[in-house]
Amino acid sequence: MSKGKTGGAKEKEQSPAGQFALPLVQRRDDGPPIPVLSTPVERFSNYVVYVDESGDHGLETVDPNYPVFVLAFCIFHKGHYAQKVVPAIESFKFKHFGHDIVVLHEQEIRKEKGSFRFNDRLEKEGFVDELTGIIESSKFILVSCVIDKAKLKERALLESNPYHLALGFCLETLFEFVQEKHQEGYPTHIVVECRGKKEDRNLELEFRRICDGANRWNRQLPFAIKFADKKTNSSGLQLADLVARPIGLSVLRPDKPNRAFEVLKRKFFCKGGRQKLGVDFEGWGLKIFPGAESEKPR
Repeated sequence: MSKGKTGGAKEKEQSPAGQFALPLVQRRDDGPPIPVLSTPVERFSNYVVYVDESGDHGLETVDPNYPVFVLAFCIFHKGHYAQKVVPAIESFKFKHFGHDIVVLHEQEIRKEKGSFRFNDRLEKEGFVDELTGIIESSKFILVSCVIDKAKLKERALLESNPYHLALGFCLETLFEFVQEKHQEGYPTHIVVECRGKKEDRNLELEFRRICDGANRWNRQLPFAIKFADKKTNSSGLQLADLVARPIGLSVLRPDKPNRAFEVLKRKFFCKGGRQKLGVDFEGWGLKIFPGAESEKPR
């Protein structure tokens, strides 16, 4: 018994904090690695998509300061998302808030509302820089559509729904991506934030219409939509929220500095694949409608 006590005392001396002396982020040598998804598990694809928007999708009024509607699809490999992205976001929250209940919202951070009240500009810049670093290091594919509402009105396309137009472009591009990854035989879940009963019902109807064949291939698309409550603390939805507005600003004010978009440029689905990141993504991962010679999704 005495020998056991001595050994315990030595252990205590070497690690005074005991079982709580743990880093916020797991080191590579801390236990066996988590298995990485390499093939579709059971009946689902290896990818999950988180969606958010920026701007008002209505055409009744157009904000002259932000006359666009942006829809952003963030496509994550589930293995990387579970093992890298979620822990990075959680660790960030523990560091800055002491808990992980807070939900990151681009508008609240920008306007310093709610939980995002900073002592000074330096503190805010450090917060934003660190968050931008997480976005930069997170591996995901970005597919987005920017609808110029002013041009829609000019061209008398008032019957068009900007959300539905953007959804068609993004779903078609997403299908090209899953084909490239040989995942078209498995359903991919697309997570969107709830907006209201009527809006959600209309969105689901349009989603199913496109996936049932109202697309450029006239074929079924292997996607399933999932609605998440606005209070859902999802790392993927929060990242989608953070990227949507910078995309809109890059179209509205292309000559102004946009550090966030400079990071996002290398995330877009592009013509040249991995070898050409950040090049030739317009018209592929980033679509602007109406353009000079644009088409609606068939």
